[in-house]
Parts: sequence; structure tokens; C-alpha cells
Amino acid sequence: MNALRSTALAAAGLLAFLLVWEAVPRLGLVNPAFLPPPSTIPAAFLRELRLGVWGEAVASSLSHYMVGLGVGAGFGIALGLLSGMFRGFEAATAWVVRLLRPIPGLAWVPFAIIWFGVQPSAAVFIIAIGVFWIVFFATQGAVRGVDRDLVEVAQAFGFRSPWSRLTKILLPAATPGILVGLRTALGQAWMAVVAAEIFGVPGVGARMMQASSLLSTDIVVVYMLTMAALYGLFDTGFVALQGWLLRWRA
Repeated sequence: MNALRSTALAAAGLLAFLLVWEAVPRLGLVNPAFLPPPSTIPAAFLRELRLGVWGEAVASSLSHYMVGLGVGAGFGIALGLLSGMFRGFEAATAWVVRLLRPIPGLAWVPFAIIWFGVQPSAAVFIIAIGVFWIVFFATQGAVRGVDRDLVEVAQAFGFRSPWSRLTKILLPAATPGILVGLRTALGQAWMAVVAAEIFGVPGVGARMMQASSLLSTDIVVVYMLTMAALYGLFDTGFVALQGWLLRWRA
């Protein structure tokens, strides 16, 4: 009953939001060229679909997204494990981390263009940078949070090498924390997609910039909603995967 009531309230809230959004430009409170009413979005989407532009843009962005997410998360997990396991490694890289961590992903765009040109690899680089730090700190914190008693017991039973401690104790115990970081990275990677494509790399971000330059804000909204829908699908799938991987905790 409570679940049904929550669903009804959520639907009512969404309907109220759409009605207000529709009314604002219709009543002339805002120029429709600046804020298109939601009733115009389906037609804009169908135009993009018929022209084949939507499919190409989404496919390009998905390729940048998946590769950038994989590269950034892979390096983040690897270096996070090293930093969490070995105090010496953490001490050696502490100042490097403090120097590079505050630099936002957009600040790397000039170097991405210089190093890779206006190519998909430049977009992958920007996305990977945005993902890396989230996963790195999540992994480092998860490893550090493992109960030291478990490590001592493992050593007492002969698991003394770094590899055996990693595979038998640290990685299984740290997996929930790492997965939390990866789920956060899913959203961060989508936010980085637009920033990674605004300088001309084909994809959703580039198409949004083209449309905005022509004041085709209905098309901009189409791709904003597309990104929201794709993120929702990825997040739902990841939650299901997370539940399966952590089924041993049930």
C-alpha cells in the first residue's frame, strides 16, 4: 500500500512539473525558443530519428562512454588497490594526487586536443579523467576500511604474499565499497560525455551544441532526455549486477 502511494505521489509530481513546464512558454512567460514546451519534444525526437542523426549521435557517445568508463575505472581500481595496500606507494604518490585531483576534467580539454586531435580518443581521455578519481578514492577507502583482524587471521593461515591477501581477503571485503564508487562513476561519466564532445567530437554533446547554436532548443531537450534515459538504464542494470555480485551478503 505504501509503495502504491509513493508511486502515485511520484507520478503526480511529475505530471505537475510537466504541466508547469508546458504553461510557462504557452503563456508567454518565457520565449518558446528559449524553453520549448514538452509537447513539442516528441515531434523533434521523431525528426532526429527519421534523419538518422539520433542513432549516430547516441552510438558515438555510447562508444566514448563505455571506453572512457572502462579505462578510467580500470586505472582507478588498480592504483586504488596499490595505494590502499601499500603505505609506501601512498606516501610516494600523495603530493601527485593532491596536485592533480583538484583539476577539473574540462581543464584537460586543451591537452586532449593537442595530444589526440579532434578525435574520439580525446573524448575518451576526458571521460576517463573524470571517472578515475572517483573510483580511485572509493577503492583506496574500501581497502583501508577492511578489518585488520581479517588480514591478521589470513596471515596466520598462510596468506602472506600480497597477491594472496588481495585475492582472498582484501578484494572480496572491499568489493561493496568499490561497487559504490563504480556506480557513482556511471553518472560522472555521462556528465563528462557532453564536456568531452563540445569541441567537435561527434556524439550527443556535439549535436546539442549544434542545435543550441541554431536555437533549436527542442532538439537540445531531446538529447538531454536521451542521456537521462540511458543513464537510468545503465544504473538499473548496474544495481542488478551489484545485487548479484553481493548475493553472498544476503
